[in-house]
Amino acid sequence: MNSIFKKSCVVLTATLIMVSCKKFDEVNVNPTAANDEQVQVEYFINNSIVEAQMNPDVAERSFVLYWKPAGRQAADVDGGVISWADYNDGWSGAYYNQVSGWLNSANTAIQIGNKQIEAGTSKTYTNNLIQVARIWRAYLMSEMSDNFGPIPVKGFEGVNPDFSDVKTVYYYILDELKDASSKLDMAVANPSGLDKQDPAYGYKYAMWKKYANSMRLRLAMRLSEVDAAKAKSEFEAAAATNDFITLQTESFQVQEVDGWSALTGVMTRSWDTQPLSATLNNLFVGLGGIQTQSQLAGSFQPYIKPANWLGQRYPDQFSTKTNDPAAGYWFNGLPFTIDPRAYVLFSIPGDINNTNYPKQNGDYDKITKRLLRNAAGATVKEVDAAYTWNAKTDGNWGAKDPMNQLVNYGGTMPRINNQFRNSTQKRLFFGPWETYFLLAEGAERGWATPVTAQTAYETGIAKSFEYWGIALGTYLTSQDYNRVGTSVSWNHTAEPTSRVMNYEDGITGAAGSTTVAYPKNDLYKNGTVKNDHLTKIITQKFIAQTPWLPLETWNDHRRLGLPFFENPVTELPITTLPALTDATYMTSSVKFFPQRLKYPSSLPNANSTGYGQAVSALGGQDAVLTPLWWAQK
Repeated sequence: MNSIFKKSCVVLTATLIMVSCKKFDEVNVNPTAANDEQVQVEYFINNSIVEAQMNPDVAERSFVLYWKPAGRQAADVDGGVISWADYNDGWSGAYYNQVSGWLNSANTAIQIGNKQIEAGTSKTYTNNLIQVARIWRAYLMSEMSDNFGPIPVKGFEGVNPDFSDVKTVYYYILDELKDASSKLDMAVANPSGLDKQDPAYGYKYAMWKKYANSMRLRLAMRLSEVDAAKAKSEFEAAAATNDFITLQTESFQVQEVDGWSALTGVMTRSWDTQPLSATLNNLFVGLGGIQTQSQLAGSFQPYIKPANWLGQRYPDQFSTKTNDPAAGYWFNGLPFTIDPRAYVLFSIPGDINNTNYPKQNGDYDKITKRLLRNAAGATVKEVDAAYTWNAKTDGNWGAKDPMNQLVNYGGTMPRINNQFRNSTQKRLFFGPWETYFLLAEGAERGWATPVTAQTAYETGIAKSFEYWGIALGTYLTSQDYNRVGTSVSWNHTAEPTSRVMNYEDGITGAAGSTTVAYPKNDLYKNGTVKNDHLTKIITQKFIAQTPWLPLETWNDHRRLGLPFFENPVTELPITTLPALTDATYMTSSVKFFPQRLKYPSSLPNANSTGYGQAVSALGGQDAVLTPLWWAQK
C-alpha cells in the first residue's frame, strides 16, 4: 500500500485509526485496485456519503438524543441531557469519531484523484469527482464545526492536525464551495455504472453545482450576526449564480434501507419516543387559520376544542416555572386550528387504527390512560390522553415529576409518525424550501437576490407544503397568531395583544377564564417584536426543516434567537444551567440553552496539542454553554 493511503489513515483518535484503516481495506477490495494509481476515487466518495447517513448507534446518540432536542424538534424525554446543557461523553465520542472518518474518506478521495492526475492515470471524470468530494467535504466540515466549534481545516495529512478557529473554518469552506463548483465540467460524460457510486445525485454534476451554491447561501447566512460584510458578499456572490436547489427533484437526499447499517433510518430505534416539542407545538397551534375539522375525519370532530380554549388546569401536577405560554395546562382535545403539517408529522395519541401510527416497544401503541397523583402519592385522577394534543416542557420538574404520569409517558404525546421509523424515506440534507427561506432572509436584509423577500418566503412555504402533499388553500393569507404571536401573512405585521382564554379546573371541572400574554423573546429585539418579517421567515423555515434538519433549527436559534424557545422547567435548580433561576425563568438568555457539544475525552488523550489549540480558538471553556463564534453571545 503506497504512502498516500498510510497518510490518509492518520486521524484524530486512536480508535478512529483502527476504524478508518479497516474501512479503507474493505473499500479497496476490488479487482482494479492494485495500487494508488488504479484505485477508484468514487469508492471513497461513496463510502463517505453512505457512512455519513449514520448507523443506528451514532444516529440515535447524535441525531435523536442531541440534535432533535437541541433544535427543539422533539422533547428531550428520551435522553434528558442536552436540553439541560448537559452531555454524554460516549455519545459525543461516537459522533466525533464517525464524522472524522467521513472526512477521512472524502480527503482520501481528493488525494488519490490529484495523484492520479499528476501521474497521468486519471479518467476523464476524475477532476469532477475531486470537486464533488470537495463540496461534500465542505458540508461535513460545517456539520462537525457546528457541533463542536474549532476543527482542523487541513487534517489527515500524515500528522496529528492543527485546529483552526470557527472563523477560519467558515472562510475556508466558503472558498472551497465556490472554487470546487466553478471547476465542475458539465460536458464530461460518465461511464455506465458510475452513477451507482453516488447515493445522492448519481454523479449528475449540475445537481452537485446547485447543492454547492445552496450550501454557500446557508453558510454565508450563518455569519450574518458576527461578520455582516463577509456574510453579505458571500451570499450575494452565491445568489448571483441563480443556480441552486429550487425543485423537489434537486434535493440532496439519500434513500434509507431497512436493517442495521449506515443507511438505516436515523429515527428508527423503536424505544425512542421522539415526542412533539413544546417549541414546535407553540409554533403549530393556531398558525395558518386552517381548522382541524377540515383536516381530520369525522370521528375526530367531537374532540375539537373552541379557538379560545386553554385546557384543563392542574396547578399541583403541572409546573408553571417556565415561560412556556401553555405552562400549567393540559389540552384535553384537539386544537381548533393548527398548521396542517402537524398532523402529517406527528401522531394523535390513541389513533391506533392509523397505519402511520408509531410502532414502538412497550405499551405506547395502545395505552393512553395515565394517573395524576398528589404530593402524598395518592391517585387523584386517571386521565385518558386519547385524541388530545400536548407537548411536555423539558426541565427539572422536581416533586411534580412523580405526580404527573401524563408528561412522563410516551403514549400520551404526539410522536413522530411511523413513516420516519421504518427506513422507507430519503434522509434529506437540503430541500428547496431552505433555498427560498435563505433568499427571503437575504432580501429582507437588503442584500441582492434574484427574487423579492415576499416571493421567496411564500415560495418556501409552498415548497414545504408540496413536499408533504398538502394543499396551500388560504394558508398564505392567514392573519391568525400562533401561541407565540406570529402569523403567516407577509403583509400582516401587527403585533399581537393579550387574549382571554377559557379553561376548567382539571380536578373539579369548575369553569374559568384568564388573560394570556404572548411570551416575550428577549433574544430577539429585546422581546419587543413577535410578528415581523424575519420572525415569520424563521418560523416557517423551522417547521419546513422538521424532521430532517434539526441541526439547522438549532443553528438558526443560536444565530438569531428565533423562533421562540421556552425555558426549561425549574421546579428544582438545574446545576448545568446555573443562570436559570426562580428569578430569571420568565426571561430568555443564551445561558439557558445548549450552544455546542463538548469535545470527547478521547481527543486530549490522543492529541493534547490539538485539543489545546481547539479550546484556545473556542474563546471560552470547553463547555456546552460556550457560544460558537457565529452565535449570539
